[in-house]
Amino acid sequence: MTIEVSHRVLRVKPSPTLAVTARAAKLKAEGKDIIGLGAGEPDFDTPAHIAEAGIAAIRGGFTRYTNVDGIPELKDAIIAKFQRDNGLTYARNQVLVSAGAKHTIFNLMMALLNPGDEVVIPAPYWVSYPDMALLADAVPVFIPAGASQGYKITPAQLEAALTPKSRLFILNSPSNPTGAAYTRRELEALGAVLARHPRVVIGTDDMYEHIWWGPEPFCSLVTACPALYDRTVTINGVSKSYAMTGWRIGYCGGPAGLITAMGTIQGQSTSNPTSISQKAAAVALSGDQGCVASMNRAFKERHDFIVAGLNSLRGVSCQPGFGTFYAFADVSQAMANLGLRDDNAFAERLITDALVAVVPGSGFGAPGHMRLSFACSMATLEKALERLRKFLG
Repeated sequence: MTIEVSHRVLRVKPSPTLAVTARAAKLKAEGKDIIGLGAGEPDFDTPAHIAEAGIAAIRGGFTRYTNVDGIPELKDAIIAKFQRDNGLTYARNQVLVSAGAKHTIFNLMMALLNPGDEVVIPAPYWVSYPDMALLADAVPVFIPAGASQGYKITPAQLEAALTPKSRLFILNSPSNPTGAAYTRRELEALGAVLARHPRVVIGTDDMYEHIWWGPEPFCSLVTACPALYDRTVTINGVSKSYAMTGWRIGYCGGPAGLITAMGTIQGQSTSNPTSISQKAAAVALSGDQGCVASMNRAFKERHDFIVAGLNSLRGVSCQPGFGTFYAFADVSQAMANLGLRDDNAFAERLITDALVAVVPGSGFGAPGHMRLSFACSMATLEKALERLRKFLG
């Protein structure tokens, strides 16, 4: 017997990044020597002082339900972080702690959007934005930004994309998948457009804030455009900067009424984030930040190596990024050289013939590209580049 599922779930597709990771794991289990460059997960262990805080929470019996929206200790650490790093002031009722930043963004869309509302998304985009919009019965609207403009949208493009149906604008800087980031001046120019559209709520995904080597300090949108404070949700988490992906803690600051609505959604889905993880996250945000700087130096070294290596390959072009641990390479010429129809076919040939797993760019709204994660050792990257060089000729 086949059970008919909801129309809602039929609108969305599985995450291509998770699919690539699962495929690589399956081939490895079959004995294939696969190099997996698909997953966006630091290869570092969670710093010891953060892990110890989790262990102490277990030993201290902090293993029961907490407030749905997060424990006061963590909320205060988040408030201090926003003030310290971004110059943003929030009260406890303006902060929500969730089971990862993905959960935060899902809560935002479910609490804000009605059927037919438009979610404006620059492309290339993180794979989950469009499908979350579809799950909320909204319509994703894409603004394409190719290599010729550094994978960043212009104010004119944003103005052209906004309509009376526009309800949410999502901005991810530095970007997964491209590593591109907006300067303060570029954010001010986008903010000037958004100021003319007061119905539009803004969600800024700052997950990679501290994996950063841009020519000027990182700047969040509402930091550059304080007039947008009352309709901006600033989203972040501990997963990437602190190597805490499995701990599942994301958070945001924003307008109190919207944050309360997001908490209501969370209360009827997951309830509180893991109590133990909340204790560890509080220590991560309020403790010594030297571990973040140390990991960032390693990511910058890997970035420089992989970007140079990709640009040395036949038919491949890769722009440097300002942050994240991804390289986003244009492989359209390499595809043509091999007679392959699209980037999915290209990625399939890579994993079967070169034993290197990457994520096709079409999953990010950028056909003809591939995303490689360099959140792995230099030795692994060297080996991967050698296999790609051999495969591409």
